[in-house]
Amino acid sequence: MVATSCFAEKLADYLPLSDAEKTALARLEENPRKVKRGAMIQRVNETVTELFVLREGRVMSFVILPDGSRQILRVYFPGDFIGSASTIYSKAPESLVALSDSIICPFDRASLGRLLDAHPRVAALLFLLSTAERVAMTDRLAALGRTSAKARVAAFLLDMFDRLRVVDETIVDSFDLKLTQEEIGDSIGLTSVHVNRMIRQMEQEGLISRSSGRITLIDMARLEEVGHYTNRLKDMDLDWLPAT
Repeated sequence: MVATSCFAEKLADYLPLSDAEKTALARLEENPRKVKRGAMIQRVNETVTELFVLREGRVMSFVILPDGSRQILRVYFPGDFIGSASTIYSKAPESLVALSDSIICPFDRASLGRLLDAHPRVAALLFLLSTAERVAMTDRLAALGRTSAKARVAAFLLDMFDRLRVVDETIVDSFDLKLTQEEIGDSIGLTSVHVNRMIRQMEQEGLISRSSGRITLIDMARLEEVGHYTNRLKDMDLDWLPAT
């Protein structure tokens, strides 16, 4: 029987995996660890000893800027490989904190190295997904310097929606954001007051609606236009990768 792995389930959405690949990925999740909301998982500049797969909950990476403000770099969802930036540094380049009660699965770099050596197809897929993430980060960087507050909020909501749909096929047009307006603002360079104003404006324009913490995207085509948004997880060309 093949061991279950949320990491393997996510990767299998992009490329069919063999039983051996699924089993190897599951080994990274053999030592799950519960963490409470607000718990610091890794501090910037600490010696890196562990990498993580997120099994349940939500985690964010962030840095503190010279003026004391916080810049959230990424929000992680179940099935995500957390701390990939730490694979190439001895000191952590970012901090990691739990946004909700979560379950993380720690493993060391040697374990990752053995996986990639034994399963080069998985290595190739991780490289390609990392590249897609870098392109998405480039989009956000460009947006921070060149787009309006409304465009930033629209693009952020669409990005969260598209990433959540990868791990939850039941999502059609609404999702539970589970982020405060301050956390949204720290992701896209806005104050919480400005985020609130933009969300209310988009509600009034019939682009989105809110109910009990859930966001419904009413007019996605218009939101994509407003946010100058491109879904970087869509239309990826993986056909050239070797077969299992």
